[in-house]
Amino acid sequence: MSNESFVKYINAGPLDKEWGLYLTVAGYAQIPPSLVYPPRVHPSGYFFTWEKGRVLQEYQINYITEGSGIFETSTDQFQVVPGSMLILRPGMWHRYKPDVNTGWNEHYLGFNGDFCSNLFNEGFFQSGKPVLYVGFQESLMKLFLEIIQLVKDEKTGHQQVAAANTILMLSKILSVVRNQEFAGKTIERIIRKACLYFRENLNTNVNIETLADDLNVGYSYFRQMFRKYTGISPTQYHLSLRIQKAKDLLVSTDQSFKEIAIDLGFESYFYFSRIFKDKTGKSPMEFRKENQQT
Repeated sequence: MSNESFVKYINAGPLDKEWGLYLTVAGYAQIPPSLVYPPRVHPSGYFFTWEKGRVLQEYQINYITEGSGIFETSTDQFQVVPGSMLILRPGMWHRYKPDVNTGWNEHYLGFNGDFCSNLFNEGFFQSGKPVLYVGFQESLMKLFLEIIQLVKDEKTGHQQVAAANTILMLSKILSVVRNQEFAGKTIERIIRKACLYFRENLNTNVNIETLADDLNVGYSYFRQMFRKYTGISPTQYHLSLRIQKAKDLLVSTDQSFKEIAIDLGFESYFYFSRIFKDKTGKSPMEFRKENQQT
């Protein structure tokens, strides 16, 4: 393992920050066995010692593709193996280092912004696990290399393109982790069947308990795993499909609001209108008026 590294600290301007996600640092390093870690190429805000650890005021992801080591927070310790993704949050005390016998290869990004706060505090990374195993994913490595090249070239607009790639990378990390949990398991096939059933039955209120029974799975377990798989409950998943169909009918047909409500199995137009506005922020009348073909 050769000792190659690159790091660049990035100044984000007001327009970059308005984008919602902006990069603060990007780099990679090949750390050979027995090398003092971290290398002394980092400025004071990033450098740390094992004894003191570190607290950052940004988000970081660090992809370890070779070698092994250890990662610690104030409450937990994790073994780092090839294919580990280290996920750091603002204000989180941490320290990590490669094993002196193996070293490791790392690719890392630092970023911040309002989009990150929503994603990590209220969204899919809400659980807060600091180490995720993703294995070696060529698509992730490709995105890291593309972002690093953008940072090296520093052409106009590179922050926005790098931000888009960072969001795509976070999406891929989430997808890989979720697929690991469900891949090849019976519950995944059951959830897929349920999703298909929901799509084929947009004109009725589906009884979730009955559906779970028909699919030979416990109701509570089905709801729990469905939410993990899709991010929302079975009831909300089905309702979102019905609202989307309502949007299509409002724009593409001249059906009355009452007819649409009946076609989609809502108990009354008033109930349909209330649910539609709750989910879209507009009444059916307002939505049709704003989206009518001219």
